[in-house]
Amino acid sequence: MTARPKNSSVGLDESEILRRGVDTFAELGYEATTMRELARRLGVSHNFIHDRYGSKMAFWRAAVDFAFAGVQADRDALVVETADDAERLRRVIQQLFRLAAHETQISRLVADESARDSERLDYLHRGFIQPFWDSIEPTIAALIAAGRVPNVPTHVLYFAIVGPAIAVSQSAIVDRLDPAAAPVADLDRDTLADALSAIVIRGLLGDE
Repeated sequence: MTARPKNSSVGLDESEILRRGVDTFAELGYEATTMRELARRLGVSHNFIHDRYGSKMAFWRAAVDFAFAGVQADRDALVVETADDAERLRRVIQQLFRLAAHETQISRLVADESARDSERLDYLHRGFIQPFWDSIEPTIAALIAAGRVPNVPTHVLYFAIVGPAIAVSQSAIVDRLDPAAAPVADLDRDTLADALSAIVIRGLLGDE
């Protein structure tokens, strides 16, 4: 029998394969995402993921790398171009919330993986979560020293900033809490993100 070529054509470009991977892992969680289900959603044979990526875990890493591509570079650019500490923190939080509002699957995936100890959380922490925190930690430290931000443990500040951003992806409960409003899917995502980030920013920096 002739071996199937590792990079055989599947009718989808690489970005669409990885996008569907992100969507599936975010929706079902890693453990519940089977190779068979991935194959069904990609419209490929059961062996495709193994042939092209080597394993489900390798495919998960590739999908996560795709989802976060360019995010840290954009944040680093924002940090460099903003001189005032308070304004820098505001803009970073606004950027984070807008990303979470538009890329809800990333938020769902991070929220799910953050709830358990695993090599996947190690990968997210090492590659994306810690670099994010490292990029804003000097700003936060300066604001704490100036008495502008509460002097609380790092994880408390992390939850205060990242937790509400992740919550933007929880549209099902939002529709139930506010049934008179339009479904979340129909709302302007930037408006939603800016409203929530403004609350978080005011909580951190207080009235000016």
